[in-house]
Amino acid sequence: MVSRRMRTTLLLLTLVTLLFDLRAADEVVVIGHASIKKLTMTTVARIYTGRVIEVDGVSVTAVNANVGNPLREHFLRIYLGQNEDKYTAYWTVRRYIGKGASPREFGNSNDIINFVTTTPGAIGYIKESDIRPGLNVLLR
Repeated sequence: MVSRRMRTTLLLLTLVTLLFDLRAADEVVVIGHASIKKLTMTTVARIYTGRVIEVDGVSVTAVNANVGNPLREHFLRIYLGQNEDKYTAYWTVRRYIGKGASPREFGNSNDIINFVTTTPGAIGYIKESDIRPGLNVLLR
Protein backbone atom coordinates (compact mmCIF):
# COMPACT_ATOMS: atom_id res chain seq x y z
CA MET A 1 0.00 0.00 0.00
CA VAL A 2 1.41 3.36 -1.06
CA SER A 3 0.99 6.24 1.34
CA ARG A 4 -0.54 9.52 0.34
CA ARG A 5 2.79 11.27 0.88
CA MET A 6 4.54 8.76 -1.41
CA ARG A 7 1.92 9.29 -4.16
CA THR A 8 2.33 13.06 -3.86
CA THR A 9 6.11 12.73 -4.08
CA LEU A 10 5.87 10.50 -7.16
CA LEU A 11 3.43 12.91 -8.80
CA LEU A 12 5.75 15.85 -8.15
CA LEU A 13 8.74 13.95 -9.56
CA THR A 14 6.74 13.11 -12.67
CA LEU A 15 5.72 16.75 -13.14
CA VAL A 16 9.30 17.96 -12.67
CA THR A 17 10.51 15.43 -15.25
CA LEU A 18 7.87 16.59 -17.72
CA LEU A 19 8.79 20.23 -17.16
CA PHE A 20 12.47 19.49 -17.83
CA ASP A 21 11.49 17.66 -21.03
CA LEU A 22 9.40 20.64 -22.14
CA ARG A 23 12.19 23.06 -21.25
CA ALA A 24 14.72 21.02 -23.24
CA ALA A 25 12.30 20.89 -26.17
CA ASP A 26 11.91 24.67 -26.07
CA GLU A 27 15.66 25.08 -26.35
CA VAL A 28 15.79 23.77 -29.93
CA VAL A 29 15.75 26.61 -32.45
CA VAL A 30 15.97 26.43 -36.23
CA ILE A 31 18.47 28.79 -37.81
CA GLY A 32 19.10 29.58 -41.43
CA HIS A 33 21.24 31.45 -43.89
CA ALA A 34 20.24 35.08 -44.42
CA SER A 35 18.69 34.06 -47.76
CA ILE A 36 15.88 32.20 -45.94
CA LYS A 37 12.90 33.88 -44.29
CA LYS A 38 10.88 32.65 -41.32
CA LEU A 39 9.55 29.10 -41.63
CA THR A 40 6.59 27.24 -40.19
CA MET A 41 6.91 24.00 -38.27
CA THR A 42 5.24 22.18 -41.16
CA THR A 43 7.74 23.56 -43.68
CA VAL A 44 10.67 22.59 -41.45
CA ALA A 45 9.31 19.04 -41.17
CA ARG A 46 8.86 18.85 -44.95
CA ILE A 47 12.42 20.10 -45.51
CA TYR A 48 13.91 17.56 -43.11
CA THR A 49 11.98 14.75 -44.78
CA GLY A 50 13.03 15.80 -48.29
CA ARG A 51 9.54 16.80 -49.39
CA VAL A 52 10.48 20.47 -49.80
CA ILE A 53 13.73 21.42 -51.51
CA GLU A 54 13.00 25.07 -52.26
CA VAL A 55 11.52 27.91 -50.22
CA ASP A 56 10.60 31.23 -51.85
CA GLY A 57 12.79 30.41 -54.84
CA VAL A 58 15.81 29.49 -52.71
CA SER A 59 17.18 25.94 -52.84
CA VAL A 60 17.28 24.63 -49.26
CA THR A 61 20.02 22.49 -47.70
CA ALA A 62 19.17 21.04 -44.28
CA VAL A 63 21.80 19.85 -41.80
CA ASN A 64 21.44 17.66 -38.72
CA ALA A 65 23.31 17.13 -35.49
CA ASN A 66 25.03 13.74 -35.30
CA VAL A 67 23.11 10.58 -34.44
CA GLY A 68 22.99 10.17 -30.67
CA ASN A 69 23.14 13.88 -29.95
CA PRO A 70 20.36 14.78 -27.44
CA LEU A 71 19.63 17.95 -29.43
CA ARG A 72 18.89 15.84 -32.50
CA GLU A 73 16.59 13.60 -30.48
CA HIS A 74 14.66 16.66 -29.23
CA PHE A 75 14.49 18.12 -32.72
CA LEU A 76 13.17 14.89 -34.25
CA ARG A 77 10.56 14.52 -31.53
CA ILE A 78 9.38 18.15 -31.50
CA TYR A 79 9.59 19.15 -35.16
CA LEU A 80 9.09 15.82 -36.94
CA GLY A 81 7.22 13.74 -34.39
CA GLN A 82 9.70 10.90 -34.93
CA ASN A 83 12.41 9.05 -33.07
CA GLU A 84 15.86 8.22 -34.43
CA ASP A 85 14.93 4.72 -35.63
CA LYS A 86 11.91 5.93 -37.57
CA TYR A 87 13.82 8.85 -39.11
CA THR A 88 16.76 6.65 -40.15
CA ALA A 89 14.41 4.04 -41.63
CA TYR A 90 12.55 6.76 -43.54
CA TRP A 91 15.76 8.02 -45.15
CA THR A 92 17.00 4.49 -45.85
CA VAL A 93 13.89 3.85 -47.94
CA ARG A 94 14.08 7.24 -49.70
CA ARG A 95 17.72 6.66 -50.61
CA TYR A 96 16.93 3.13 -51.84
CA ILE A 97 14.15 4.32 -54.16
CA GLY A 98 16.28 7.20 -55.46
CA LYS A 99 14.49 10.05 -53.66
CA GLY A 100 17.56 11.65 -52.12
CA ALA A 101 19.83 11.29 -49.13
CA SER A 102 19.42 12.34 -45.52
CA PRO A 103 20.73 15.73 -44.44
CA ARG A 104 24.43 16.10 -43.75
CA GLU A 105 25.43 15.73 -40.09
CA PHE A 106 27.67 17.87 -37.89
CA GLY A 107 29.22 17.11 -34.52
CA ASN A 108 28.49 20.36 -32.71
CA SER A 109 26.57 23.63 -32.81
CA ASN A 110 29.60 25.67 -33.90
CA ASP A 111 29.99 23.55 -37.04
CA ILE A 112 26.27 23.86 -37.77
CA ILE A 113 26.37 27.63 -37.27
CA ASN A 114 29.43 28.02 -39.51
CA PHE A 115 27.89 25.92 -42.28
CA VAL A 116 24.50 27.63 -42.11
CA THR A 117 25.88 31.18 -42.06
CA THR A 118 28.22 30.57 -45.01
CA THR A 119 26.00 28.40 -47.23
CA PRO A 120 23.12 30.08 -49.09
CA GLY A 121 19.87 28.22 -48.46
CA ALA A 122 21.21 26.24 -45.49
CA ILE A 123 19.15 25.56 -42.37
CA GLY A 124 20.02 23.76 -39.16
CA TYR A 125 19.10 23.66 -35.50
CA ILE A 126 20.94 24.53 -32.33
CA LYS A 127 20.28 25.06 -28.64
CA GLU A 128 18.74 28.40 -27.85
CA SER A 129 21.71 29.10 -25.55
CA ASP A 130 24.04 28.85 -28.59
CA ILE A 131 22.36 31.72 -30.45
CA ARG A 132 24.80 34.45 -31.37
CA PRO A 133 24.06 38.03 -32.44
CA GLY A 134 23.37 38.17 -36.15
CA LEU A 135 22.06 34.61 -36.53
CA ASN A 136 18.93 34.25 -38.63
CA VAL A 137 16.48 32.46 -36.31
CA LEU A 138 13.79 30.91 -38.47
CA LEU A 139 11.69 29.16 -35.85
CA ARG A 140 11.63 28.80 -32.07
